[in-house]
Amino acid sequence: MANIQYYDVILKPVVTEKSMNAMADKKYTFLVHTDANKTMIKEAVEKMFPGTKVKKVNTMNLDGKKKRRGMVVGRTAATKKAIVQLTEDSKEIEIFAGL
Repeated sequence: MANIQYYDVILKPVVTEKSMNAMADKKYTFLVHTDANKTMIKEAVEKMFPGTKVKKVNTMNLDGKKKRRGMVVGRTAATKKAIVQLTEDSKEIEIFAGL
């Protein structure tokens, strides 16, 4: 496994209707590095967003979609998604504030 730093773990936030509705319960969804585990994700969120405390992390591995160009069939890259639940006394994550 590669040496992954905390700033390499979180790639980008997932902005969907379902993830925005979950923010009311202090659940935030991120695309994360495929080799990252739950403790790495928890550490990355707490370091990147000061004042946040992670209660639990749920992860899911997503297979790449099948794509076709003429006769050639391939797949897009596989991704990993993490849903981070913050504690009740934790601060909100600011990047989602204006959405």
